Amino acid sequence: MAASPSWRREQTGLLQERLIVLAGTPDDSSLIGDDLVLIARLVADRIAAVDYASVTSRYEGAYATVAASSDLAVAVDEAQYRDETGPCLEALDGKHPTAVPDIAATMTWPGFREKALRLGLKASLSIPLFAGSGQIIGALNLYGRHAGPMKALTAAVWGAYEPSTSVAGNHDDDLDDGGRELAAGLIGAMALRDMIQQAIGVIMATTGRNADCAYFMLRMQAAESGATLTDTAVHFIEQEHA
Repeated sequence: MAASPSWRREQTGLLQERLIVLAGTPDDSSLIGDDLVLIARLVADRIAAVDYASVTSRYEGAYATVAASSDLAVAVDEAQYRDETGPCLEALDGKHPTAVPDIAATMTWPGFREKALRLGLKASLSIPLFAGSGQIIGALNLYGRHAGPMKALTAAVWGAYEPSTSVAGNHDDDLDDGGRELAAGLIGAMALRDMIQQAIGVIMATTGRNADCAYFMLRMQAAESGATLTDTAVHFIEQEHA
């Protein structure tokens, strides 16, 4: 069911906000599941190029769709799980966006191609999502019935992940409001991840612990003080420069 115009107005800016909040949320937080559901719905409702969206995650060695805007997105995801290969799994395991600009032309993932074409899809884009530790917790899968509109969105997403690549640049003029929110949210999330990783580096340098232990110490400090992971990271960085 399409979102009402009033719902769209009320949710302006929320996609950008939730992507950034997710990047600063502890990996073990019970709130992550709700955020992934909301992000999938917002992407499908607010970005014209995206007809369906889902989030793929991995639990105890198995892949699963933990959020979806429709059953159609789930069906395309599950075709990839059966083959144990596809763009959503590549984004999840390879830790980089994976675009299929023309599904009909791809030879790499036949199971994905056949299912997607049967359901009328022409292009897809899968985007790694991460929480507070910086580890990938899911892949946000965008599916479109028209290949052309996905091109600018793909370029903007790559620009967020790899600013130095040739596709980086200002794509605002080619995106709708939802597309701009997605790009801005990813840029903000990457900046927040870098800051938290800087704090983890400070803890590693001062304690001699590895990255996993340093993140755990950061997480525990945040929990004990009642502060957010972001504010606790800022505190450690400021202490280093005091």
